[in-house]
Amino acid sequence: MNAIETKNLTKIYNNNFIAVNSLDLDIPKKSIFGMLGPNGAGKTTTIKMLTCLIQPTSGQATVGGYDVQKNPDEVRRLLGMVPQQVSLYKDLTVMENSQMCADYYGVPQDERDSRIEDLMELVDIKYAKDKRVGQLSGGQKQKASLVASLVHRPDILFLDEPTIGLDPTTKRTLWDLIRELNDDGHTIILCSHDMHEVDMLCDYVGIINTGNLVAYDTPQGLKDSLLEANRHEITDALGKISEESDSPTSSRDDLEDLSLKKMSVLLKNNDERIIEKIRQSTNLKSVEVARNGRINLRIDSFDDMAVQNVLAEIMSLGGIITSIYTEEPSLEDVFIKSTSEVNEDDRA
Repeated sequence: MNAIETKNLTKIYNNNFIAVNSLDLDIPKKSIFGMLGPNGAGKTTTIKMLTCLIQPTSGQATVGGYDVQKNPDEVRRLLGMVPQQVSLYKDLTVMENSQMCADYYGVPQDERDSRIEDLMELVDIKYAKDKRVGQLSGGQKQKASLVASLVHRPDILFLDEPTIGLDPTTKRTLWDLIRELNDDGHTIILCSHDMHEVDMLCDYVGIINTGNLVAYDTPQGLKDSLLEANRHEITDALGKISEESDSPTSSRDDLEDLSLKKMSVLLKNNDERIIEKIRQSTNLKSVEVARNGRINLRIDSFDDMAVQNVLAEIMSLGGIITSIYTEEPSLEDVFIKSTSEVNEDDRA
Protein backbone atom coordinates (compact mmCIF):
# COMPACT_ATOMS: atom_id res chain seq x y z
CA MET A 1 0.00 0.00 0.00
CA ASN A 2 1.19 3.50 -0.79
CA ALA A 3 1.25 6.31 1.75
CA ILE A 4 1.04 8.93 -1.02
CA GLU A 5 -0.21 8.65 -4.58
CA THR A 6 -0.52 11.35 -7.22
CA LYS A 7 -2.04 11.10 -10.68
CA ASN A 8 -1.50 13.87 -13.24
CA LEU A 9 -1.02 16.31 -10.36
CA THR A 10 -0.61 19.78 -11.83
CA LYS A 11 -0.22 23.30 -10.49
CA ILE A 12 -0.37 26.30 -12.82
CA TYR A 13 -0.04 29.77 -11.31
CA ASN A 14 -1.86 32.88 -12.51
CA ASN A 15 1.01 33.88 -14.81
CA ASN A 16 0.56 30.56 -16.66
CA PHE A 17 3.74 29.21 -15.10
CA ILE A 18 3.53 25.42 -14.76
CA ALA A 19 5.16 24.68 -11.40
CA VAL A 20 4.17 21.00 -11.33
CA ASN A 21 3.37 19.18 -14.55
CA SER A 22 1.20 16.03 -14.53
CA LEU A 23 3.11 14.44 -11.67
CA ASP A 24 2.60 10.70 -11.16
CA LEU A 25 4.19 9.64 -7.91
CA ASP A 26 3.85 6.62 -5.59
CA ILE A 27 5.48 6.68 -2.15
CA PRO A 28 5.22 3.29 -0.38
CA LYS A 29 3.94 3.17 3.17
CA LYS A 30 6.57 2.99 5.95
CA SER A 31 9.37 3.98 3.56
CA ILE A 32 11.86 6.84 3.58
CA PHE A 33 11.44 8.75 0.34
CA GLY A 34 13.95 11.31 -0.86
CA MET A 35 12.57 14.19 -2.92
CA LEU A 36 15.34 15.90 -4.88
CA GLY A 37 15.46 18.73 -7.36
CA PRO A 38 17.21 22.03 -8.07
CA ASN A 39 15.84 25.29 -6.71
CA GLY A 40 12.61 26.16 -8.51
CA ALA A 41 12.05 22.59 -9.70
CA GLY A 42 8.59 22.24 -8.15
CA LYS A 43 9.41 20.40 -4.90
CA THR A 44 7.94 23.03 -2.59
CA THR A 45 4.78 23.37 -4.68
CA THR A 46 4.36 19.59 -4.63
CA ILE A 47 4.72 19.47 -0.86
CA LYS A 48 2.27 22.35 -0.43
CA MET A 49 -0.33 20.46 -2.45
CA LEU A 50 0.27 17.22 -0.54
CA THR A 51 -0.04 19.02 2.80
CA CYS A 52 -3.22 20.88 1.73
CA LEU A 53 -1.63 24.33 1.86
CA ILE A 54 -2.55 25.05 -1.77
CA GLN A 55 -5.03 23.49 -4.19
CA PRO A 56 -3.94 21.63 -7.34
CA THR A 57 -5.02 23.09 -10.66
CA SER A 58 -5.84 19.60 -11.89
CA GLY A 59 -5.08 15.96 -11.21
CA GLN A 60 -5.42 13.97 -8.01
CA ALA A 61 -3.43 13.28 -4.87
CA THR A 62 -4.20 10.97 -1.97
CA VAL A 63 -2.37 10.93 1.34
CA GLY A 64 -3.00 7.97 3.61
CA GLY A 65 -5.90 7.06 1.35
CA TYR A 66 -7.58 10.48 1.68
CA ASP A 67 -8.04 12.88 -1.22
CA VAL A 68 -6.23 16.17 -0.51
CA GLN A 69 -9.07 18.19 -2.06
CA LYS A 70 -12.08 16.28 -0.71
CA ASN A 71 -10.72 15.36 2.75
CA PRO A 72 -8.11 17.99 3.74
CA ASP A 73 -8.83 17.74 7.50
CA GLU A 74 -8.25 13.98 7.50
CA VAL A 75 -5.03 14.48 5.54
CA ARG A 76 -3.72 17.11 7.96
CA ARG A 77 -4.29 14.82 10.94
CA LEU A 78 -2.00 12.24 9.33
CA LEU A 79 0.86 14.67 8.71
CA GLY A 80 3.79 16.10 10.60
CA MET A 81 6.01 18.81 9.11
CA VAL A 82 9.52 19.91 10.09
CA PRO A 83 10.30 22.95 7.90
CA GLN A 84 13.79 24.14 7.03
CA GLN A 85 13.16 27.36 8.95
CA VAL A 86 11.94 26.38 12.42
CA SER A 87 8.48 27.89 12.85
CA LEU A 88 8.09 27.57 16.63
CA TYR A 89 7.32 30.59 18.80
CA LYS A 90 10.66 31.99 19.98
CA ASP A 91 9.24 33.49 23.19
CA LEU A 92 7.70 30.19 24.33
CA THR A 93 9.60 27.29 25.85
CA VAL A 94 10.13 23.96 24.15
CA MET A 95 7.45 22.45 26.40
CA GLU A 96 4.98 25.27 25.76
CA ASN A 97 5.40 25.02 21.99
CA SER A 98 4.88 21.26 22.13
CA GLN A 99 1.79 21.63 24.34
CA MET A 100 0.31 24.15 21.91
CA CYS A 101 0.79 21.74 18.99
CA ALA A 102 -0.69 18.87 21.00
CA ASP A 103 -3.76 20.94 21.86
CA TYR A 104 -4.17 21.97 18.21
CA TYR A 105 -4.31 18.32 17.14
CA GLY A 106 -6.61 17.33 19.99
CA VAL A 107 -4.18 15.15 21.93
CA PRO A 108 -5.99 14.08 25.14
CA GLN A 109 -4.96 16.22 28.12
CA ASP A 110 -4.28 13.21 30.35
CA GLU A 111 -1.57 11.90 28.02
CA ARG A 112 -0.31 15.12 26.44
CA ASP A 113 2.61 15.94 28.75
CA SER A 114 3.79 12.35 29.15
CA ARG A 115 3.80 11.96 25.38
CA ILE A 116 5.86 15.16 25.04
CA GLU A 117 8.32 14.02 27.71
CA ASP A 118 8.81 10.69 25.92
CA LEU A 119 9.51 12.47 22.63
CA MET A 120 11.96 14.83 24.31
CA GLU A 121 13.90 11.85 25.63
CA LEU A 122 13.83 10.25 22.19
CA VAL A 123 15.40 13.30 20.49
CA ASP A 124 17.55 14.23 23.50
CA ILE A 125 16.15 17.70 24.19
CA LYS A 126 14.48 17.11 27.57
CA TYR A 127 17.25 19.03 29.35
CA ALA A 128 16.11 22.18 27.54
CA LYS A 129 12.35 21.75 27.90
CA ASP A 130 11.98 24.95 29.96
CA LYS A 131 14.21 27.07 27.73
CA ARG A 132 12.68 29.53 25.29
CA VAL A 133 13.13 28.46 21.67
CA GLY A 134 14.89 31.74 20.92
CA GLN A 135 17.69 30.71 23.29
CA LEU A 136 18.41 27.41 21.56
CA SER A 137 21.14 26.47 19.08
CA GLY A 138 20.28 25.41 15.54
CA GLY A 139 20.45 21.72 16.37
CA GLN A 140 18.35 22.15 19.50
CA LYS A 141 15.70 24.05 17.53
CA GLN A 142 15.49 21.20 15.01
CA LYS A 143 15.00 18.71 17.83
CA ALA A 144 12.33 20.90 19.43
CA SER A 145 10.61 21.17 16.06
CA LEU A 146 10.60 17.38 15.75
CA VAL A 147 8.93 17.00 19.15
CA ALA A 148 6.21 19.47 18.19
CA SER A 149 5.70 17.75 14.83
CA LEU A 150 5.51 14.24 16.30
CA VAL A 151 3.34 14.92 19.35
CA HIS A 152 0.13 13.87 17.55
CA ARG A 153 1.84 10.70 16.25
CA PRO A 154 1.54 11.42 12.50
CA ASP A 155 1.71 8.54 10.07
CA ILE A 156 3.59 10.65 7.53
CA LEU A 157 6.40 13.08 8.34
CA PHE A 158 7.81 15.70 5.96
CA LEU A 159 11.38 16.81 6.67
CA ASP A 160 12.68 19.82 4.74
CA GLU A 161 16.48 20.06 4.92
CA PRO A 162 16.44 18.78 8.53
CA THR A 163 20.22 18.71 8.98
CA ILE A 164 21.28 21.83 7.10
CA GLY A 165 23.81 23.87 9.07
CA LEU A 166 24.20 21.26 11.80
CA ASP A 167 27.53 19.98 13.10
CA PRO A 168 28.49 16.39 12.17
CA THR A 169 27.65 14.97 15.61
CA THR A 170 24.14 16.48 15.71
CA LYS A 171 23.60 15.50 12.08
CA ARG A 172 24.37 11.85 12.83
CA THR A 173 22.04 11.97 15.84
CA LEU A 174 19.20 13.16 13.62
CA TRP A 175 20.01 10.48 11.01
CA ASP A 176 19.69 7.83 13.71
CA LEU A 177 16.40 9.39 14.81
CA ILE A 178 15.04 9.35 11.24
CA ARG A 179 15.84 5.63 10.99
CA GLU A 180 14.25 4.98 14.38
CA LEU A 181 11.08 6.84 13.42
CA ASN A 182 10.88 4.85 10.21
CA ASP A 183 11.40 1.59 12.12
CA ASP A 184 8.44 2.62 14.30
CA GLY A 185 6.25 2.76 11.19
CA HIS A 186 6.41 6.40 10.12
CA THR A 187 6.56 7.18 6.41
CA ILE A 188 9.16 9.92 5.91
CA ILE A 189 9.49 12.31 2.98
CA LEU A 190 12.96 13.82 3.09
CA CYS A 191 13.78 16.93 1.04
CA SER A 192 17.51 17.51 1.04
CA HIS A 193 20.40 18.75 -1.09
CA ASP A 194 22.78 16.50 0.85
CA MET A 195 23.26 13.62 -1.60
CA HIS A 196 25.15 11.50 0.92
CA GLU A 197 22.28 11.89 3.38
CA VAL A 198 19.68 10.85 0.81
CA ASP A 199 21.79 7.96 -0.50
CA MET A 200 22.33 6.62 3.01
CA LEU A 201 18.81 7.04 4.43
CA CYS A 202 16.29 6.67 1.63
CA ASP A 203 14.57 3.57 0.29
CA TYR A 204 13.41 5.42 -2.82
CA VAL A 205 14.39 8.67 -4.52
CA GLY A 206 12.42 10.88 -6.88
CA ILE A 207 14.10 13.70 -8.81
CA ILE A 208 11.85 16.57 -9.90
CA ASN A 209 12.93 19.12 -12.51
CA THR A 210 10.91 21.85 -14.22
CA GLY A 211 7.81 20.40 -12.58
CA ASN A 212 8.35 16.90 -13.97
CA LEU A 213 9.41 13.67 -12.32
CA VAL A 214 12.58 12.91 -14.29
CA ALA A 215 13.89 9.95 -12.28
CA TYR A 216 12.50 7.52 -9.71
CA ASP A 217 14.09 4.39 -8.23
CA THR A 218 16.10 3.15 -5.29
CA PRO A 219 19.39 5.04 -4.81
CA GLN A 220 21.34 2.06 -6.14
CA GLY A 221 18.89 1.60 -9.00
CA LEU A 222 19.42 5.20 -10.10
CA LYS A 223 23.19 4.77 -10.04
CA ASP A 224 22.99 1.49 -11.95
CA SER A 225 20.77 3.17 -14.56
CA LEU A 226 23.33 5.93 -15.04
CA LEU A 227 26.09 3.35 -15.46
CA GLU A 228 24.01 1.51 -18.06
CA ALA A 229 23.19 4.75 -19.89
CA ASN A 230 26.89 5.63 -19.97
CA ARG A 231 27.66 2.17 -21.34
CA HIS A 232 25.24 2.65 -24.26
CA GLU A 233 26.45 6.18 -24.99
CA ILE A 234 30.09 5.14 -25.06
CA THR A 235 29.39 2.00 -27.12
CA ASP A 236 27.37 3.99 -29.67
CA ALA A 237 30.02 6.69 -29.89
CA LEU A 238 32.81 4.16 -30.37
CA GLY A 239 30.75 2.48 -33.10
CA LYS A 240 30.40 5.77 -34.97
CA ILE A 241 34.12 6.47 -34.67
CA SER A 242 34.90 3.04 -36.13
CA GLU A 243 32.71 3.84 -39.15
CA GLU A 244 34.50 7.11 -39.82
CA SER A 245 37.97 6.53 -41.20
CA ASP A 246 39.11 10.11 -40.59
CA SER A 247 38.22 10.06 -36.87
CA PRO A 248 41.23 10.89 -34.72
CA THR A 249 42.64 8.17 -32.46
CA SER A 250 42.53 10.58 -29.53
CA SER A 251 38.71 10.64 -29.67
CA ARG A 252 38.58 6.87 -29.26
CA ASP A 253 41.04 7.01 -26.38
CA ASP A 254 39.02 9.72 -24.64
CA LEU A 255 35.82 7.68 -24.89
CA GLU A 256 37.51 4.50 -23.69
CA ASP A 257 38.81 6.43 -20.69
CA LEU A 258 35.22 7.34 -19.81
CA SER A 259 34.39 3.63 -19.52
CA LEU A 260 37.02 3.19 -16.81
CA LYS A 261 36.52 3.55 -13.08
CA LYS A 262 39.06 4.21 -10.39
CA MET A 263 40.11 1.59 -7.90
CA SER A 264 42.59 2.14 -5.10
CA VAL A 265 44.22 -0.48 -2.88
CA LEU A 266 46.68 -0.26 -0.02
CA LEU A 267 49.03 -3.18 0.49
CA LYS A 268 50.82 -4.09 3.69
CA ASN A 269 53.73 -5.35 1.63
CA ASN A 270 54.22 -2.97 -1.30
CA ASP A 271 57.22 -4.35 -3.18
CA GLU A 272 58.36 -3.75 -6.74
CA ARG A 273 57.78 -7.35 -7.77
CA ILE A 274 54.06 -7.20 -6.98
CA ILE A 275 53.63 -3.77 -8.55
CA GLU A 276 55.47 -4.78 -11.73
CA LYS A 277 53.31 -7.90 -12.09
CA ILE A 278 50.16 -5.81 -11.60
CA ARG A 279 51.27 -3.47 -14.37
CA GLN A 280 51.27 -6.44 -16.75
CA SER A 281 47.65 -7.39 -15.93
CA THR A 282 45.24 -7.46 -18.87
CA ASN A 283 42.45 -6.29 -16.52
CA LEU A 284 44.04 -2.89 -16.00
CA LYS A 285 44.30 0.21 -18.16
CA SER A 286 46.75 2.05 -15.89
CA VAL A 287 48.59 1.60 -12.59
CA GLU A 288 50.04 4.43 -10.51
CA VAL A 289 51.69 4.31 -7.09
CA ALA A 290 50.81 7.36 -4.99
CA ARG A 291 53.18 9.02 -2.53
CA ASN A 292 51.18 7.63 0.40
CA GLY A 293 51.76 4.09 -0.90
CA ARG A 294 48.30 3.55 -2.38
CA ILE A 295 48.14 1.78 -5.72
CA ASN A 296 45.67 3.61 -7.97
CA LEU A 297 44.22 1.50 -10.75
CA ARG A 298 41.90 2.12 -13.72
CA ILE A 299 39.63 -0.80 -14.63
CA ASP A 300 36.69 -1.43 -16.95
CA SER A 301 33.55 -0.22 -15.15
CA PHE A 302 31.35 -2.39 -17.40
CA ASP A 303 33.11 -5.66 -16.58
CA ASP A 304 31.27 -7.17 -13.59
CA MET A 305 34.25 -9.42 -12.81
CA ALA A 306 36.95 -6.77 -13.15
CA VAL A 307 37.27 -5.87 -9.46
CA GLN A 308 37.23 -9.51 -8.37
CA ASN A 309 39.83 -10.47 -10.98
CA VAL A 310 42.20 -7.66 -9.98
CA LEU A 311 41.96 -8.46 -6.28
CA ALA A 312 42.46 -12.17 -6.93
CA GLU A 313 45.52 -11.39 -9.02
CA ILE A 314 47.05 -9.21 -6.29
CA MET A 315 46.46 -11.86 -3.62
CA SER A 316 47.88 -14.62 -5.85
CA LEU A 317 51.10 -12.60 -5.95
CA GLY A 318 51.25 -12.59 -2.14
CA GLY A 319 49.89 -9.06 -1.73
CA ILE A 320 48.21 -8.42 1.63
CA ILE A 321 45.38 -5.93 1.01
CA THR A 322 44.58 -3.65 3.96
CA SER A 323 42.24 -1.18 2.21
CA ILE A 324 40.10 -1.09 -0.94
CA TYR A 325 38.29 1.85 -2.53
CA THR A 326 36.35 1.99 -5.78
CA GLU A 327 34.77 5.07 -7.30
CA GLU A 328 31.28 4.37 -8.66
CA PRO A 329 28.69 6.76 -10.13
CA SER A 330 27.22 8.75 -7.25
CA LEU A 331 23.70 9.98 -6.56
CA GLU A 332 25.08 13.45 -7.28
CA ASP A 333 26.08 12.26 -10.78
CA VAL A 334 22.51 11.01 -11.32
CA PHE A 335 21.09 14.30 -10.05
CA ILE A 336 23.27 16.41 -12.36
CA LYS A 337 22.51 14.29 -15.42
CA SER A 338 18.76 14.11 -14.70
CA THR A 339 18.39 17.83 -14.11
CA SER A 340 20.56 18.94 -17.04
CA GLU A 341 18.69 17.01 -19.71
CA VAL A 342 15.64 19.26 -20.05
CA ASN A 343 14.15 21.17 -22.92
CA GLU A 344 15.14 24.82 -22.82
CA ASP A 345 11.47 25.76 -23.30
CA ASP A 346 10.64 24.04 -19.99
CA ARG A 347 12.97 26.20 -17.94
CA ALA A 348 11.51 28.92 -15.76
